[in-house]
Order: sequence, then C-alpha cells, then structure tokens
Amino acid sequence: MLVSSFSTEVVAAPERFELFTEITDRSHMPNRLRSSHQDDFRARMRVLDLGELQVSTMSFPHLEITRTAKLIRQSDPEAYQINYFLGEEGVLSLAGDDTALRAGDLVVMDSSRPYRGDVLAVRDGWSHVTVQFPRGLMPLPERTVRHLLGVRIDGRRGMGGLFARWLADLHVRAGEFAPADASTLASVTLDLLASVCAHCLEAEDALSPQARRNALRARISAFVEEHLADPALTPRAVADAHHISLRHLQQLLAEHGTSPAAWIRHRRLERCRLDLTDPRLDARPVQAVAERWGFTDPAHFSRLFRAAYGTSPRDYRNLPRRPAQGRVSDREQ
Repeated sequence: MLVSSFSTEVVAAPERFELFTEITDRSHMPNRLRSSHQDDFRARMRVLDLGELQVSTMSFPHLEITRTAKLIRQSDPEAYQINYFLGEEGVLSLAGDDTALRAGDLVVMDSSRPYRGDVLAVRDGWSHVTVQFPRGLMPLPERTVRHLLGVRIDGRRGMGGLFARWLADLHVRAGEFAPADASTLASVTLDLLASVCAHCLEAEDALSPQARRNALRARISAFVEEHLADPALTPRAVADAHHISLRHLQQLLAEHGTSPAAWIRHRRLERCRLDLTDPRLDARPVQAVAERWGFTDPAHFSRLFRAAYGTSPRDYRNLPRRPAQGRVSDREQ
C-alpha cells in the first residue's frame, strides 16, 4: 500500500501537539509550530507515498508555521512544497510580503527560503493537500519558479483548477492505487504542476518539448478521469477538448503502448472493478455499476470485463475480499 495514516488522538490531549510536531518534522521538514489549540490539538494526516514525491492531506484547527534561516541551515530537503487549501484560510508571509489565502487557492513554497504562515480551518473535514518533492524534479528552471513563490494561484478555474481537481482526486482515491502506479502518478502530478506554473508566468517556452508533451498528456489524463462517467467520452471528444487532432492524440498514447479507445476502456473497467469490490455498493446492480462508468450495453460490458479480469462481473463481486490496510506511525501501533 502507498498510504499511511496518522491521528493525534492516539495519545492523551496534552501530548497531541508535540506528537504532531514530531511527525511533521519527519514527514515534511522541521518548522517552528504554534497553535491556539495546543492544549488539545486534534489533527489528522494521510500520506500518499509516490517515491520522491509525496502527497499528504492534513486536518487541524489552527496552526502558525514558521521556517527560519536557522532551521534551514540545520535541515533543508531542498524541496518545493505546494499547498492546496481545501477548507481553511490564512496569511503567508514571504520576504516581507503578505499573501491572503482561502479555500480553493494554491501556493508554491521553497524549503530553502524563510516564510511564516498562519492558517485557520473554516469548516470541518480536511484542511489542505500538500505536495512535496525535490526541486530537481520540477520540469522548470529554479530561476523561473522563483517568481511564483508565495503567489496565490487560483485553484477554481483554468490550469490551476485542473491541477486542484487532480490533487482532490488523488486524495479521494489514494487507497485504490498500487505500488506500480506510483511512478505514473508522480509524473502526471509534476507535469501538471509545471504546466500550471508556466501558464501563470507565461513561460511555456521554458518547458522542454518533452515536458510540454508530458504536460499535455497529463492534462488529457486528468480530463479523461473527470469524464469517465460520460458515455459520450470518445477519443474524438478528448482530442477536440484539447484542440489537437485525433492523430496527435493517438501518437501521444502510442508512446505508452496504448490507444485512446483502449485507455478509456481500461480506466472505465478499473472504476467498475473497484465499485464491485466496495461493500457500500453491494445493493447496486451490476448493470447500474456499468452504466455509472459509461457502459450502456450490459452484454458488451460483461465480455470486456471477463476479457480483462478472467471472470464475469457478478462472480468478481462475490470473490473473497481483503480488507484495505495502510501503514501507520509507530505511535499508532
């Protein structure tokens, strides 16, 4: 499993803030933390480990985060950190400039630069998603990204919205991924992020031709995932939505040994397979599961499913199920 979970409620109230500090120092980077809820700091964190890149989702009531020059000298992972605000608002101070942030915003940080943040949850649930990875993995030069540090990026529309939806989907479906998916998920995340940054800075020319192709492929991947339930999702519809020819789309996917139609079919079948193993959906007929993901012909769906998984959808649903398991911190065990 790629997912690990953590909650401060595994210890008594007076120990919770200290435990949170210890865990985040190891999982992200050392920062000086304070909170108006330090006496009983109720927080959760879930980490999707994609190798050198990790996507973590956190929930906490209030937090002041300060990264000082001294902390940077003591420990610097030389990493970028991207925060997507799900249900909080706050102020970020970088190089003397304050940036107001609220739910739906994205912001890029650099572990090698001092900053201070003050964030407050505005509703129950998860507060924000954080992506962290070594700076060398970013498909854009550091001198280009530098101009975007601490700048508010709108995650509600355009390329920022596409990237935000991708992060939200990673959060929701974190438990569905296998180790073999990690490299692809990390690559798509980086290419989408680079495309967002380049678009914000009008610096698409700073991307290499291969990076631009990767970014286009990442945008197409996110688009397909978002529209899988639509029976009208066809290779032609995907190509038209991205203002490219069908032949160009075919060439992009041929580099990965597949075709647009086969890729869409595979992703729909995977969603059906996952629904058939979900005990919460046991009362939903197999045909309804198929229709939910764009398969309108029951017989055709059954043939495709058997060819992909070696058994009928009904028999697959009745196979013994293994409970989902994730790693937990030492303090939870």
